[in-house]
Amino acid sequence: MEPWPLMAWGLMLTAITGWIKAVQSRDFTEKDIVFLHPSTTPYPGGFKCFTCEDAPDNYECNRWAPDLYCPRESRYCYTQHKMSWDGNTVSVAKRCVALEDCLATGCSEVDHEGNKVCISCCEGNICNMPLPQNETDAIFATTSPINESVQPAQSPTLLLSVCIISLMLHSIN
Repeated sequence: MEPWPLMAWGLMLTAITGWIKAVQSRDFTEKDIVFLHPSTTPYPGGFKCFTCEDAPDNYECNRWAPDLYCPRESRYCYTQHKMSWDGNTVSVAKRCVALEDCLATGCSEVDHEGNKVCISCCEGNICNMPLPQNETDAIFATTSPINESVQPAQSPTLLLSVCIISLMLHSIN
């Protein structure tokens, strides 16, 4: 038997092995999200979060996350990233949560097992795609005020009243 067919098989197996490793190690992209959620929601403002418990890494969590809407009482997406002392992922947990679960974001010091835990929360549809790695990433990111009663006055009547009073005072002087 000639060496060429053996070499061709070897090269083909090497290429397939490299391709499989590349596919398994890639992280989720925005394009992957398009396939995860339909354009309709079960209730106004409905959203989804990546959801998993004790996943070995971010890719496995996001890949196998159930395609379900969060309950109405949830408003945020939560991510807990446990890392070994050298920064390698030990486990990933993601879920839908209420405000109370997002008040303790940040990173802990290395515990007795040698692990560091970083927690982040975000608001929005499937916003918990990345993992928090450090204090910069382990934040509570919202798109609306947490306390909606503390909002600036946005009444056009109030603005008009202030302008009229200002003009009246200016014309008197």
